[in-house]
Amino acid sequence: MDRQEFERLALEQLDAVYRMALHLSRNPHAAEDLVQDVYARALRPSAVEGFEDRTGDGSGGMRAWLFTICHNLFYSKIKRERRGPQAMGEIPVEADGPLPDEPPPAWNRATFDWEHVDDRLRKAVDELRSEYREVLLMWGVEGLKYREIAAILEVPIGTVMSRLHRARKLLADALTGDEGLRGDLGLSRLLSAGEASEDGMTSA
Repeated sequence: MDRQEFERLALEQLDAVYRMALHLSRNPHAAEDLVQDVYARALRPSAVEGFEDRTGDGSGGMRAWLFTICHNLFYSKIKRERRGPQAMGEIPVEADGPLPDEPPPAWNRATFDWEHVDDRLRKAVDELRSEYREVLLMWGVEGLKYREIAAILEVPIGTVMSRLHRARKLLADALTGDEGLRGDLGLSRLLSAGEASEDGMTSA
């Protein structure tokens, strides 16, 4: 892949990288700085030469690759202050055998705009613990696969599935009293997909 094509694909993911940086840092100014660091790292000649497109069209591979850089840069900056997030009592099991069929993202990414999501849902998502929120957003909003998320977070696929299931459960509990909201936002689809994924994980 030549540099011009690489830069085009990388810049197409700018909004997604900023969303991820904002969800990690929880601060717009810090997110902007993090995005700058991500692209400074990604656009180095050695990084361009080393990029490997595993998706065939470059788009999904580029998104996951940039998310990996974003995630690593963020946690390397706070590593001396605190350890990376790990859910208490979470068992990082590796999936045994073939993965269950992955449900599609809960929203149509072609028309979905996270910035205009209902404030009640945004608040519920924002209140999730960081390790749950991050996995939920990478899968439900950014459309990444379990394996891609596992590679970004450097955890087993079983951990991704466990965190995703827990995130959906916490989100459902937070919105239990508002059935209208669940229906309006397509949350029922998100939660039912989660149940299917969890069934597959436990039966693997």
